[in-house]
Amino acid sequence: MDEIKLVSLFEIREEQIIDLMNNEMVGKQLPLLAGGFSVEDCQIFLKAKKQIWNDYGFGPWAFLIEGEFAGWGGLQPEHGEADFALVLHPNFWGWGRKIFEKVKNQAFKEMGLNCITILFPPSRLNSKAITRMGFREDDLLTIDNELFRRFRLSKSQC
Repeated sequence: MDEIKLVSLFEIREEQIIDLMNNEMVGKQLPLLAGGFSVEDCQIFLKAKKQIWNDYGFGPWAFLIEGEFAGWGGLQPEHGEADFALVLHPNFWGWGRKIFEKVKNQAFKEMGLNCITILFPPSRLNSKAITRMGFREDDLLTIDNELFRRFRLSKSQC
């Protein structure tokens, strides 16, 4: 049995997503998430993620690790590129590399993408995990008045 499964976000109970997004340790990693995450926020979030799938044919997944909801993420369009997002419950920190490998294979082998990006808030000083995966910093972007460092991984770097 595969220890990591990518499933539709709609297979996850809203309460589980709300609990994840309201986790204090998770919130410290997400500068765009301020003021809590309500039922209404969750419904808007799910609607937006469904629209991404409808518009682009790809989008974020829910991650199940050994059958338990661990978080969400995957590829999402951002500034015309496929951006890798990852939001994990602290109980599953340490699984990010394995999840990334699944998504990277999907991006480069199944989807035929030439590169993917990751956005990293400057408040998170340790970007070594990203660079160990082969990403190289290439730009600064502002999204919703928050600054992010953008890292890029090209298929040829893999």
